[in-house]
Amino acid sequence: MAETSRSALPDDAPALPAPLMTLCRLFAVLGGLVLLAMMLMTVASVTLRALANSPIPGDFELVEIGTALAVFCFLPWCQAVDGNVRVDLFTAKTGLRTRRLLGALGDTLYLGLAMLLLWRLIYGAGDMRAYGETSMILRVPLWWSFVVILPAMALLAITCAASIAGRLRRSFG
Repeated sequence: MAETSRSALPDDAPALPAPLMTLCRLFAVLGGLVLLAMMLMTVASVTLRALANSPIPGDFELVEIGTALAVFCFLPWCQAVDGNVRVDLFTAKTGLRTRRLLGALGDTLYLGLAMLLLWRLIYGAGDMRAYGETSMILRVPLWWSFVVILPAMALLAITCAASIAGRLRRSFG
């Protein structure tokens, strides 16, 4: 994965600690590997369907699970590099300090959402495990995906908190 230097980030981006950036990057690499595996499986399934009329059973289930894993793995990195979509129509001409403070406000809202999702995902994972919920064809226990999803959400929350601190420190420090 390409190295992201401070100069590649916007001036109003938060300054995050290097270990946190590394952890976010590792989760993003994991998400990329999941996408690569899904791509290879899809190519194999389509090829088998065309040549032998026998696709990989449950390929769509694996793509569904893999997509969820990849998305959750990418969220912390997207936050770390200030890559979330925002409409800066009204803030583009404001001062750097104002943009940083508005960024901190946005990060605070995102932190609240991340914490809410983490809280509910913990209960959802517990319920899926307790009731033995599985995928329809392959019977893959669905709670297994939460082994990756929950740490990714926790990392997102930590990254949001560090982003808030970084923006405030750069605004007032």
